[in-house]
Amino acid sequence: MTPDDIPEDALSEKFLAATGPGGQNVNKVATACQLRADIYKLGLAPHAFARLKELAGSRMTAGGELIITARRFRTQDANREDARRRLAELIAEAHVVQTKRRPTRPSRAAKARRVDSKKSRSAVKAGRGKVRLD
Repeated sequence: MTPDDIPEDALSEKFLAATGPGGQNVNKVATACQLRADIYKLGLAPHAFARLKELAGSRMTAGGELIITARRFRTQDANREDARRRLAELIAEAHVVQTKRRPTRPSRAAKARRVDSKKSRSAVKAGRGKVRLD
């Protein structure tokens, strides 16, 4: 998914002063972009919605908003693009269906090898005791 595919009515932007690159401007100009996306308006499939909630973690609010803060660059435009790109990557990753893990069991031969190696280690360790002269 590209940043252009995200509907504009699902997004809201706010610019705030932030730490990071900017020199003397950093204390004067609000360059950091806080992007809020209403995930209910994105129209995601149920599996993608659940996966997005899982991937977002603490960036997801109880009201269903995904908050992404971009402050890597010195300009508002660059930070806006960075936030939208990160949102698009997150949504694209949520659409990837993960394969279900199938639990496996060790074979009978593998169990026998493990028991044999335990017995041999046990014999080695048993031979390390005090020598008794009987």
